Amino acid sequence: MAQAAELVESAIARLLPTTDLPEAVLYDAMRYGSLGGGKRLRPFLVLTSASLFGVGEECAVRTAAAVEFVHCYSLIHDDLPAMDDGDLRRGRPTVHRQFDEATAILAGDGLLTFAFEVLADPATHEDPNVRCQLVAALARAAGPHGMVGGQMLDLIAEHETFDMGTVTRLQRMKTGEMIAFGCEAGAILGKAGAPQRHALHAYAHDLGLAFQIADDLLDIEGTEAETGKGVGRDAVAGKATFVSILGRDRARAQAEMLSRQAVSHLEIFDGRADLLKAVAEYVVTRRA
Repeated sequence: MAQAAELVESAIARLLPTTDLPEAVLYDAMRYGSLGGGKRLRPFLVLTSASLFGVGEECAVRTAAAVEFVHCYSLIHDDLPAMDDGDLRRGRPTVHRQFDEATAILAGDGLLTFAFEVLADPATHEDPNVRCQLVAALARAAGPHGMVGGQMLDLIAEHETFDMGTVTRLQRMKTGEMIAFGCEAGAILGKAGAPQRHALHAYAHDLGLAFQIADDLLDIEGTEAETGKGVGRDAVAGKATFVSILGRDRARAQAEMLSRQAVSHLEIFDGRADLLKAVAEYVVTRRA
């Protein structure tokens, strides 16, 4: 993951424009919000899934960077005072604290739209059909049927009590759909068949829920130094989470079960997906 993060960090720095025009502060904020840290889990999933199908490095890296642009935009907006009002992200002041709220909103907008510019560029893949599939799939994962819709449910959760089914749907949309895209992007780039794509989607579904349960546990057990962001915010906001509904022990057991289940979906790859199996174990043991 560290090697993949370094590769993607370099690509982000190379792809993100700079300028000496008056609007340079926008580009500074975009770079600040997307460079300098993070697990880079979603790009790692893109690179690893792409390797299963022999996809060229430049194609995979550009797609991985596009995914991270969307993820970073979501973090910038999630930290805004109108949302979670975060002060710290990846161990640094959040973008709206480092710059200002208006600049943070525009930086997020810039990263989101730039992601699709990168995917639509022929440098990402020579086949225009593949590029169209990538654009459509990322739009679904990031939009109202995915991450944005999940964020809306997350805001509603501050005022309404959700049952287990609704919390699961919330997290599948808010977190799981982008993780699923990370896994499926490699299959799209490699023009993989339906069985392989289905296996990766099923793997990602379980991985995303396991990741979120682990995140809920970290929010009550982790420290700011470990996570690089504020902790305990869900409890303060009164949100229903996997941990608040199941309790710590049952939530941890559920995450471990989902991790094992995720691994089982990878048998179709005959031992070539060991890195993805390791990720399923990593997400339930991480401390950041």
